[in-house]
Amino acid sequence: MTPTEQLKEEHKAIKLALEILEKICQKIEAKDEVRQSDIEAMLEFIRTFADKCHHGKEEDLLFPALEETGLPREGGPTGMMLLEHDQGRNYVKSAAEAFEKIKQGDESAKEIFTKNARNYISLLREHIDKEDNILYMMADMHISEEVQKELLEKFQKVEEEKIGQGKHEEFHRLLEELKKTYLV
Repeated sequence: MTPTEQLKEEHKAIKLALEILEKICQKIEAKDEVRQSDIEAMLEFIRTFADKCHHGKEEDLLFPALEETGLPREGGPTGMMLLEHDQGRNYVKSAAEAFEKIKQGDESAKEIFTKNARNYISLLREHIDKEDNILYMMADMHISEEVQKELLEKFQKVEEEKIGQGKHEEFHRLLEELKKTYLV
C-alpha cells in the first residue's frame, strides 16, 4: 500500500461520515428526533479521524514531502488544500458551538448547526475529489518510492500518537452503527 492509497481509504470513511451527517441535517430540518449522542459522535469523528489523523498526515508529512520535490506551497496545490483544511475547521467549530447551544435548549441554533454542517459537507466532498484525482496523483509521480515507504511508517506513528491504539477501528465500527441508523 502507498501513502496515497491509505489516504484514499480514509477518504472512503470520511465520505460515509459526510453522508451520515447529511442525513442528520435532513432529520433536524424535518424536526425529526436525532440523538445528541449521534451528533457528538460525528463531531468527534470529524475532529479526531478526519482532522487530527487524516489531515495531520497530509499537513505534517505528505504535503512537505511533495513540496520537497519542488511543488510550491504558495500558489500551489498544497497551499490550497491547507486553506481548505482551515476553512473546514471553522465550519466544524461553528457547528460544534451551535450544538452546545442546542443542548442547552436553544432551538434557533439548529439552523446554524445545519448551515455549518452542510458547508463542511460541500467543502469536503470537493476537497476529497481534488486530492483523490489531482494531488495524490502528483504525489505518486513525484515522491520517490523510498520516501513513500518512510511516509507509511510515519503515518502509523501518527495514528498511534495522535489518536491512540485501536481508535481507528473504533471509528469504523461507529460509522457502521450510524450507517444502520441513518442510511438504511
